[in-house]
Amino acid sequence: MAVKISKDNFVFGPWEIIASKGPILKSSDVERIIRELNIPDIPEMVFGDTILEIKNECGFKVFFTAIDALRLVDNKRDLMKVGVADEWQKQRADCEYIQEVLKPYDWTYSTNYKGNVVSPTKVTTTDDRIDMEKLKRREKIHFYQDLLLFEDELADHGIAKLSVKMRVMPSSFFILLRFFLRVDGVLLRINDTRIYHEAGSNYILREYTSKEKKISQLQNPFADEAILAEQLDLVKEEVEKIVFEEESCNSNS
Repeated sequence: MAVKISKDNFVFGPWEIIASKGPILKSSDVERIIRELNIPDIPEMVFGDTILEIKNECGFKVFFTAIDALRLVDNKRDLMKVGVADEWQKQRADCEYIQEVLKPYDWTYSTNYKGNVVSPTKVTTTDDRIDMEKLKRREKIHFYQDLLLFEDELADHGIAKLSVKMRVMPSSFFILLRFFLRVDGVLLRINDTRIYHEAGSNYILREYTSKEKKISQLQNPFADEAILAEQLDLVKEEVEKIVFEEESCNSNS
């Protein structure tokens, strides 16, 4: 039986945006992905056919998939055990799941995935920043998507999930790819990738940040993600300018 995939398309000047939504992977596909990634397990809900794709008529493309994000999960080392798992074990000393979950792979599925980029002209670090204040201004939204790529409840001891949101306005488009992790009693982590393109320009800005904090240092670890993101400590930041077309190929929306 064929997998049912729904697609939403939108054209924005020289750009075509395709949002594909599919169901959770079937057990046979899960086994295949586990073998392919050489990892003991994958999240309990993986939407393998859910893809956000943004492509320019000049050949540049950026897209986001759960499987490619999972390729960057450490499949050999338990990074949480190295960091704060001892504290988690004390919090959950009576839980049988502890002995099962602390395997030699990153069972939190933490990933620094920033999306797949195809045919960029040049990628450089930059001091430019996305103008977040401009994005807060009221502007008509022509197209919006909120896609869940994977999610796992860590055997009822937290949550790990990856989602991607996109909105297209008359002057620009903006994408937020977010990995959100909460290990109850231990740690909260948010890895964000923000992508911004101003209509008529020949580049995108891509900002990646990794933030985290111990649960004990947070007043309310169950608060809204946007609030929590402001309370965490910055661990890593990368800002890139990705040039995708020659000036002669540029076209205003």
